[in-house]
Amino acid sequence: MVSHEKITQLKQQLEQSKKELEAHLAQNDHYQLEQEHPYETVSELSAYDNHPADLGTELYEREKDIALNEHTEKEVHDIEHALAAMEKGTYGKCEVCGEEINVERLEALPTTTYCKEHSPDQFVSHDRPVEEEVLAPPYGRFEYDESEGVAFDAEDTWQIVQSYGTSESPSDFADDIEHYNRTYVESAENEGYVEDYENFIGTDMYGQHIQVYPSAKHEEYEAALDEEGIMTTFGDLPGYEKHPYTEE
Repeated sequence: MVSHEKITQLKQQLEQSKKELEAHLAQNDHYQLEQEHPYETVSELSAYDNHPADLGTELYEREKDIALNEHTEKEVHDIEHALAAMEKGTYGKCEVCGEEINVERLEALPTTTYCKEHSPDQFVSHDRPVEEEVLAPPYGRFEYDESEGVAFDAEDTWQIVQSYGTSESPSDFADDIEHYNRTYVESAENEGYVEDYENFIGTDMYGQHIQVYPSAKHEEYEAALDEEGIMTTFGDLPGYEKHPYTEE
């Protein structure tokens, strides 16, 4: 059982903490924090000439101030609740089970009116952020049937954005990167097509009557095949003695 002397000591501690917290709240007007524009706290007459990143910083600082203010308000509420329990003579006993609360726990957390087993603060929320209701995974926003062809999805969009520059450098990659223009994920991946030969061949709408269109890509592809001594990048084709995509 908590002694009268210990309760008196904790009461003085709580009252001192409450006085300090209320002084802090008095310096931070609740209305100003939540209603006024963030730039008003930095003596700006207008945000017109400010960079969006600077405004983002001010907004972040304002949100942090609001969160800290709400935390302080909760601390004051908890102190008042503990002081009320002292007045009623129930301080030191758990509100749920009625068992005595350890003195060590009260010294560490004077505002508590619960034992360790029934503390509401041990609840772990499994609620997901509300932003996830509108922000889908980056590579899952497009649904398509791959059997119908190649689609331009969110991953392709990100790869194109990366090609204009990121914070990566050649030293950030396991593979050797020869140029800074290739310092992004899957930089060597083909854009707009899958196989290299799609750059220089065409068919009719039924996939027949293959036509080769001479180009630099075609020459590079032929040279690579000749060097490897194969018909295609996926192996020789049965029934063909010559390259299937040429008239030779």
